[in-house]
Amino acid sequence: MKRQMCGRHSWTVKLAVLAILLPAVARAADNAEEERIKASGDVMKELLTGTNGVPLSVLNKSECVIVLPSVKKGGFLLAAQYGRGVMTCRSGPNFDGAWGAPIMMQSSGGSFGLQAGGQATDFVILVMNDKGAKAVIHGKAKLGADASVAAGPVGREAEASTNATMSAEMLSYSKTQGVFGGVSLSGTSLGPDSGANEKVYGKKINGEEIVSGSVQPPASASELLSILQEKSPSNGSKGKT
Repeated sequence: MKRQMCGRHSWTVKLAVLAILLPAVARAADNAEEERIKASGDVMKELLTGTNGVPLSVLNKSECVIVLPSVKKGGFLLAAQYGRGVMTCRSGPNFDGAWGAPIMMQSSGGSFGLQAGGQATDFVILVMNDKGAKAVIHGKAKLGADASVAAGPVGREAEASTNATMSAEMLSYSKTQGVFGGVSLSGTSLGPDSGANEKVYGKKINGEEIVSGSVQPPASASELLSILQEKSPSNGSKGKT
């Protein structure tokens, strides 16, 4: 009888602990998307205000920006965060308006996973024309196949001068341990993260609907959108396809 009482007490304690922990776990899951958006804003702010970052002349010709931030919690790298980030595009049918509400994104495959390794790495991809933007917004696009990609030029005054960067639909970068540079992400697949978008906007919504302006940006996107709007308020590209 005593053993049975001890067993029941043990289960009661376990259930009580679970009752305390489960809501906290649920809140953490709900906050993951918000943290991802905030982290993306931090990455862009650093790369657009530092001396060696994304060239403004190149950013000014982009239609959209994709940020895949690494996330650290308590000194530990959360590997699950690799390949998850956000995409924000200039508003309007011709991508020539203000920067709009973010689309939650996910990536997989290709050189992305290999280069990420065990280190905290941030990835930034500039989408340079309508075709590249629509390829990603409509669904999962494989870089190098569905959309051409090249390592982006680096430095505040750099220009996209080579044939590869001039013709590429996307320009990609990485930052690891403070070292920033152009990197090829050919073979990586990118597309909207449907589950995350539903959590952020409170309903099932696709990338096209978000870009169309049907929803307001969440508060967590304020830094991301404000730094992009400040540094690149208008689209300077010509002859987009």
